[in-house]
Amino acid sequence: MFTGIVKAKGKIAALGKSAGDVRLRVQCTDLPFMTYAVGDSIAVNGVCLTAVELSEDGFETDVSTETLEVTALGGLGVGAPVNLEPALSLGERLGGHLVSGHVDCVGRVCSRSSDARSIRLQIELPEEYARYVAKKGSICVDGVSLTINEVSGNRFDLNIIPHTAETTIIDGYSPGTVVNIEVDMLARYVERLMAAGDGGLTMDFLRAHGYV
Repeated sequence: MFTGIVKAKGKIAALGKSAGDVRLRVQCTDLPFMTYAVGDSIAVNGVCLTAVELSEDGFETDVSTETLEVTALGGLGVGAPVNLEPALSLGERLGGHLVSGHVDCVGRVCSRSSDARSIRLQIELPEEYARYVAKKGSICVDGVSLTINEVSGNRFDLNIIPHTAETTIIDGYSPGTVVNIEVDMLARYVERLMAAGDGGLTMDFLRAHGYV
């Protein structure tokens, strides 16, 4: 599990293809990789990956064909910047929201504009995932926990404060940038419970308790 609070920025130092899979080497000098263990999970742009080799300045990981197909990792090249977050430890502060590192879909930045000192982004995601997006709800974009400002169809707006822009790769976004998206897992559980039709959770219940 992760929190969506990026701990450091790194870069793709090497990329090797073998039988359809990819071995990535990620380089970063701002995380204590030698205190981690082989087999630990590290989120790269919001994708939960397993460290198979560790060094003082980074780690290596294998990316499966499945992961390449459902995320934006396949479009990265050597030198590409990435957001990094080690897996959450018990007892740590939950600064963002609970994130699994299992990307739901790939989205696209539609527009970018200035909003005082912040950046205003509009991102489009596939229509089948739009039902999980709600105003003032949480969403994870390239591993960053963010609050949704507005929703219009299958597009949503985000306000990126200067700190987030500086400490993540979001400052490099422009129209057309492809991003990994993980919707709030609570939205998925609510949908599942309502689909069960056991009468315990209904739209009337949610309205009565202020959730809708």
